[in-house]
Amino acid sequence: HVQLVESGGGSAQAGESLTLSCVISGQPTLPACVGWFRQTPGKEREDIARIHTVSETTIIDDSLKDRVSASLANRKTLYYLHLTALEPEDTATYYCSPAPLARSSCLDLQMGRPQFVAWGQGTQVTVS
Repeated sequence: HVQLVESGGGSAQAGESLTLSCVISGQPTLPACVGWFRQTPGKEREDIARIHTVSETTIIDDSLKDRVSASLANRKTLYYLHLTALEPEDTATYYCSPAPLARSSCLDLQMGRPQFVAWGQGTQVTVS
C-alpha cells in the first residue's frame, strides 16, 4: 500500500524559508497528481499546491503563490514544497498526498479533493 513520508519541517523565524519533502512509495505506478496540504488544530485541511507529475506542472493557491512553489525530483518519487518569507500564519502540519487525477482536475484546487485519501504523519512547521 502507499506510504507517504513528509519531512523538512521545523521551527523558523518569520521571513525565513523552508523546503518540505515528500517521498511516496508503495504504488505500482507513479501518482498522476500530488497535492500539498496543511492543517492547524480545529481547522479543515487546506489544499495549497498540486503537482501534475506527467507534465510536471504545478498550481499554488492564489494566496500563497508569491511565497510558495512546488517541484518534483528523483524520477518523480520525491516532491518538494518550497516555503519562503514565512509568516506565523504558516504554522501548521503539512501533508502530501497522491491522487489519480487527470491534468485538468489536478491543476484546479477546487476539484478532485475526495480523491486524496492517503495521508502520512505530516511535518510540522512552526513560525514565530
